[in-house]
Amino acid sequence: MKNVAIFVSGSGTNCENIIRHFSQSDSVKVALVVSNRADAYALVRAKNHGVPTAVVGKQDFADAQQVLPLLSGYGIDFVVLAGFLLMIPDYLIAHFPRRMVNLHPALLPKFGGKGMYGHHVHEAVKAAGEAETGITIHYVSPICDGGEIIAQFSTPLTADDTPESIAEKVHQLEQRHFPAVIEQVIKATF
Repeated sequence: MKNVAIFVSGSGTNCENIIRHFSQSDSVKVALVVSNRADAYALVRAKNHGVPTAVVGKQDFADAQQVLPLLSGYGIDFVVLAGFLLMIPDYLIAHFPRRMVNLHPALLPKFGGKGMYGHHVHEAVKAAGEAETGITIHYVSPICDGGEIIAQFSTPLTADDTPESIAEKVHQLEQRHFPAVIEQVIKATF
């Protein structure tokens, strides 16, 4: 059994979808949900599914002595970032080489990097008049949104799309594809 930790900062719809996806798995278990925000609704979603949670503030997150023992205590083999808004410290990337993936709500390398998250991405996509957008699942690296791309899925856009409708189209792609790609990566890694 491979134990997964999901790192979250917000409402946790993708987190909950991943938990559901692996709930009947005999090879992968979501063992822990970690948030940098005590008020993240993702923590409630995780608890509703019986998944342990932890809150690690920004300062503590930078400290390997705070985070690595926590993850070790749950036997974490693999980390998934699902709407996690802090930069991942180098010590954590080194501890989980090619065993940490992120979901980005655009087709990288477009609309990535510092400040490009959530509605900021969708507003930028709309402002640029893009004909399509999508999601990128990639390995985490020290460069913000710069890790090796694992998979991308796209959706067409029209001139009538708003940042809100773009967000909904992207969310549908996330819900449909993210858990399956995580599963494929874990199977290929271990």
